[in-house]
Amino acid sequence: MQYDNDPKPSGNLLDDATVELKGMAKGGMRHPSTKPVLTGAAVGAVAGAVLPIVSLPVGLLAGAGYMLYKRLRP
Repeated sequence: MQYDNDPKPSGNLLDDATVELKGMAKGGMRHPSTKPVLTGAAVGAVAGAVLPIVSLPVGLLAGAGYMLYKRLRP
């Protein structure tokens, strides 16, 4: 499978995120967005573990969501 390194935005963030997440699910670690999103999730989880107000799952989701957003809208 070959992937385009730059996603082509359609203008609708929800549609773009759906397409990107489906591509990540099908392509696994070969998909160009998987590694940055997992890295963001790990950084968010560490921040969630360190900060007293934010919990681990909230930090994980926030980090992954932020990196996915940055991947879709650089």
